[in-house]
Amino acid sequence: MRIASVETILVSIPYETGPTRGWPDWTHLNTVLVRIETDDGLVGWGDAFGYHAARATKAAVDHIIAPLLIGRDATDIARLSYELQQKTHLLGRYGITTFAISGVDIALWDLAGKAAGQPLARLLGGSTDRTFASYASFARYDEPEVVAERVSAAVNAGYRYVKLHEVTYETAKAAREAGGDDMALMVDTNCPWTEREALAMARRFKPLNLYWLEEPVFPPEDFAALARVQAAGGVPLAAGENACTSFEFAAMFRSGAVTYAQPSVTKVGGVSEFRKIIALAEHGPSTIVPHAPYFGPGFLATLHLMASLPHGSLVERLYVEPEAQYFGDAVNPVAGSFTVPDGPGLGIDPDPNVIKDYRVADA
Repeated sequence: MRIASVETILVSIPYETGPTRGWPDWTHLNTVLVRIETDDGLVGWGDAFGYHAARATKAAVDHIIAPLLIGRDATDIARLSYELQQKTHLLGRYGITTFAISGVDIALWDLAGKAAGQPLARLLGGSTDRTFASYASFARYDEPEVVAERVSAAVNAGYRYVKLHEVTYETAKAAREAGGDDMALMVDTNCPWTEREALAMARRFKPLNLYWLEEPVFPPEDFAALARVQAAGGVPLAAGENACTSFEFAAMFRSGAVTYAQPSVTKVGGVSEFRKIIALAEHGPSTIVPHAPYFGPGFLATLHLMASLPHGSLVERLYVEPEAQYFGDAVNPVAGSFTVPDGPGLGIDPDPNVIKDYRVADA
């Protein structure tokens, strides 16, 4: 089963998220779909991290990664994963290059499942007969009243876990009051503070009984600082969406930086590298809770990876309303929970009509 073609497709889908202030220019879901076809006509789909970097990621797949794959054995995933990282290391081990490798790797695992006639979860030693609780991952609103309104709506929709993207005590307090003490509350701050500032804010948040405080320190790879904040702040920390490859997670785990580790399958190096991170975490104090505010193949890959975890995890659901979805209602939460698609590979292929209608023509 040889790789005959590697195609990237940039898709941009408008979404509605309410009256945001902190994310005023985030109005579209930009996804870099990776389509790999073999010489026998089998097609696998991947998802390379995009957002505002989508065009750069697409270019990396097209001009750096794809030429290294044509004619190669699509089933030799472990070797391809290693070689892609090794042959591109001069371009940087993290960021865009690794995002590109991630999309390709996901597509190769989708092909592997389809070739075997099995869901990816089963290839990874898991089962599709599992349900995972989800948490609603909000945009940033800055206004306590808006936060309270959005949290109440999510709780009424069946969510028992919610995550804010806020940086003030007042907005977090509004969420706690709106959701009640039984709701698990997380606060993702997206790396705004020095170590000293982060420690002060962790102590301020402590009375709100946070499930976790996410990425309070800049730069995000300062694991020693994160460890000190967690030890002295009294609040569990989460981080990992900005980390690439298992080597960076190994350093994170050694430092004792986080209680919850958040690898993103579309950023760390794909399914292959994510599996290594799972293995590393099994021998340490950190719990894997994937970063996955996606709607494409990367989201499905995350569900299958979670099904391979012995104790499961929480599913991140970006709490927005897209104008269209690649997989329709098949992967929408039911009462705040998700099940794993049980078709071969990732389980479902993206809707070709959605791709056609929302494809970026000049990309």
